[in-house]
Amino acid sequence: MRQRKIDLFTVVNVMVLALVGFLSLYPFWYMIVVSLSSSEHVIRNEVFLFPKGFTLDIYQYVLQDKRIWTGYKNTIIYTVLGTFLSLMLTAMGAYSLSRANFVFKKFFMLMIVFTIVFNGGMIPTFLVVRSLGVMDTIWAMVIPGLISTWNLIIMRTFFQGIPHELVESGKIDGLNDLGVFTRIILPLSKSVLATIGLFYAVGIWNNFFHALLYLRNADLFPLQVFLRNIVLAGQVQDGTFGGGGDGEMMIDESLKFATIMVSTLPIIMVYPFLQKYFVKGVLIGSLKG
Repeated sequence: MRQRKIDLFTVVNVMVLALVGFLSLYPFWYMIVVSLSSSEHVIRNEVFLFPKGFTLDIYQYVLQDKRIWTGYKNTIIYTVLGTFLSLMLTAMGAYSLSRANFVFKKFFMLMIVFTIVFNGGMIPTFLVVRSLGVMDTIWAMVIPGLISTWNLIIMRTFFQGIPHELVESGKIDGLNDLGVFTRIILPLSKSVLATIGLFYAVGIWNNFFHALLYLRNADLFPLQVFLRNIVLAGQVQDGTFGGGGDGEMMIDESLKFATIMVSTLPIIMVYPFLQKYFVKGVLIGSLKG
């Protein structure tokens, strides 16, 4: 049997990719290792590849707080509601802008693209939210980021790549514009919908600043605000998990990384189920024109 010759390029390519993969995965692995190690070892910088002084006390400390579960509930509500509404409005807007017979299409596209370079800013957005009367409600976490200009352009580009003959055949069969959109366009757009949906979901899940601006009721705080409060509380508690001395003067690294794991784990668990749509949607949405 003839053996395959391995050239220098292949060896270098594998080594470089392995190094890049290690550098990409190690920070995440380091967070896991530190969150499972005792604070004494973490403070002395003795943790690198494997946990030292293995303990789950940090996770117990984080998860025993009832505010965490309130934050999870609120964040899930914001994410599901916001992602659904954002996808619906983005898809409808992108479909309208992708039609050749849409009146003033170039004007609206110019206005939309203009907002990428120049946006209203924090103060005008705050005034709009207050004028709408949604301060300190769940809508304050949904409305400000309802449509992303970049996501709208990606979805519009994808819709433009769908053969116009399919739309014409649907109209011949008696479908109106709404029927074409719901029965032809959307079923053919699962990949880009999954991609944009993931973009929206991650953005809403990690939304932290809007909660500080628009919410005062602690019962409406998302998970990230509660985790921030836990980290800040861990800084002022003398020796709760630290080893004393330096532990009282610095952030407990174990606590910090445990809160990161608690907040990111749900997104990490969802991503493998959407990965095939995510890769396909990004490629198609960015290359078709």
